[in-house]
Amino acid sequence: MRRPLNFTLGAVALALGIIGAFVPLLPTTIFLIIAAFFFGRSSERMERWLLSHPRFGATIVAWRRERAISRGSKLLACSGMTFGFAMLHFVTRPGVYVEAGAALFLLGCAAYVVSRPHPRQGTLADD
Repeated sequence: MRRPLNFTLGAVALALGIIGAFVPLLPTTIFLIIAAFFFGRSSERMERWLLSHPRFGATIVAWRRERAISRGSKLLACSGMTFGFAMLHFVTRPGVYVEAGAALFLLGCAAYVVSRPHPRQGTLADD
C-alpha cells in the first residue's frame, strides 16, 4: 500500500517541479528533491533517473549527501524569488498585508538558501 502512495507523491512532486521551472514563485529543485525522496521508497528506476539527470541530478545528490547548495543554484533561487516578488508587486498589486507576508516569506526562504553550505570541491560542475 505504501509503494503506490509514495510513487504518487513522487509523481506529484515531479510534476510540480516541472511546472516550477516555468512559473515564478513556484520552486523547481525542492520539488525534485522531494520527488527523489518518494521515488527512493517506491521506484528505483525513477529515483535513478532523477539522480542521474544531466541538469538536476548533481544538485539532488549534493543535497542528499551534504545538505549543500551550489553558488549558482543559490543565485538562481534568490533571483527567482526576487523576480517572483517583483511580478507580485507590479502585476497583481496585492494589498499591503499580502505583499508584506510574501516579502517576509521569501526573505526567510532566501536566508535559508544562502545559509546552506556550498558542496565540497568536485561535487558540482557549476560551482
